[in-house]
Amino acid sequence: MLRRPRRNRVSPAIRGLAQETHLEVGHLVFPLFLVDGSNVRNEVPSLPGIYRFSLDNLLKEVDECMNLGLTNFIMFPAVPDQFKDKMATYSYDPKNFYLKAAMEIKKRFPESCLISDVAMDPYSVDGHDGVVKGGKIVNDETLPVLAKMSVAQAIAGFDILGPSDMMDGRVGVMREALDEAGFTDTGIMAYTAKYASAFYGPFRDALDSAPRESEDIPKDKKTYQMNPANKREALIEAELDTTEGADFLMVKPALNYLDVIHLLKENFELPIAAYHVSGECAMLIAACQNGWLDFEKAMPETLLSLRRAGTDVIITYFAKDFAKRQR
Repeated sequence: MLRRPRRNRVSPAIRGLAQETHLEVGHLVFPLFLVDGSNVRNEVPSLPGIYRFSLDNLLKEVDECMNLGLTNFIMFPAVPDQFKDKMATYSYDPKNFYLKAAMEIKKRFPESCLISDVAMDPYSVDGHDGVVKGGKIVNDETLPVLAKMSVAQAIAGFDILGPSDMMDGRVGVMREALDEAGFTDTGIMAYTAKYASAFYGPFRDALDSAPRESEDIPKDKKTYQMNPANKREALIEAELDTTEGADFLMVKPALNYLDVIHLLKENFELPIAAYHVSGECAMLIAACQNGWLDFEKAMPETLLSLRRAGTDVIITYFAKDFAKRQR
């Protein structure tokens, strides 16, 4: 036989020379959950190993990650009910503990990259990503709220803004508002293909951000998040986000949508991000806790699959675990 592919698998050294895909800590983003108050470090029951932190303990967590070489973070606020209203006004209030936390993190760790969440649901009494009127999530009336939120987050020091709302036209409105306010260097990581997935449960537990139960409030997010059955539709969303000024295109969830990740990678020049969501991570954790899988082997293989599909940026709850194993 002239062709023997096994020759390139003979030893670790040769396998390294022939390796096509590489995974580094610099490809990873670690999600952080922030709560108001002090001395809080509560584990998320449905996502073992992940915690909700008050700012004092969050700073310790960021410091530990930075020492591991993990410098990229995406932060989400768990907002008390007394700060919520139908128009999410607390989202751009200068007193917002989320904005204050970003300022402090960037002050202490200026070399970090801090990514925000732009959506109404953490601040809305309705639990939706947009304004609810007449039993519907109205698109265009949501956009000014997102614009105000974006400018407030840029002022706070976020490096990249992450619109997770899936409202039509929001990237363009955000880009215009940021540029007018002088934040031309603040990036936008668009949640381009965010699907109405069943794998968000632990995340919503962490933030208490599920839609509220009411006859006047839609019970799910299917009128604005994408249908899991659709792939070509992601090309439409990606073209719009690119034209409107996005700097990254994201697919969420990740593992069940590797084909969508690959599709966007093949058709667009922007970096492709993927959110390895809470339910996907929780399944692997549960399997490993039951002894069915080996976490030390399954975790990096999972992340490598996202890189192989074409992901440039991986948002994952395993980022810190991976960084520890690279020291």
